[in-house]
Amino acid sequence: MRLIDVMPADELPWARWRKSAASNPTGSCVEFAELPADQVAIRNSRDTSGPALIYSRLAVGTFLRSVKDGEFDDLMC
Repeated sequence: MRLIDVMPADELPWARWRKSAASNPTGSCVEFAELPADQVAIRNSRDTSGPALIYSRLAVGTFLRSVKDGEFDDLMC
């Protein structure tokens, strides 16, 4: 995935962050927010003011399809 930008997540106060319903109950999750211009922000849910990584919607979609297809299963515990 090609990173477009990095910015503090709290500089996106209008962003609607969301995470999977199957996320870790201790809060160790990744959250996503749709941005204008076909971009997606990704942040650590435990650090809501920390960095937000900005990617193209296409790049995020490609990554998620790869995960669903099992390309990263060897990284699981």
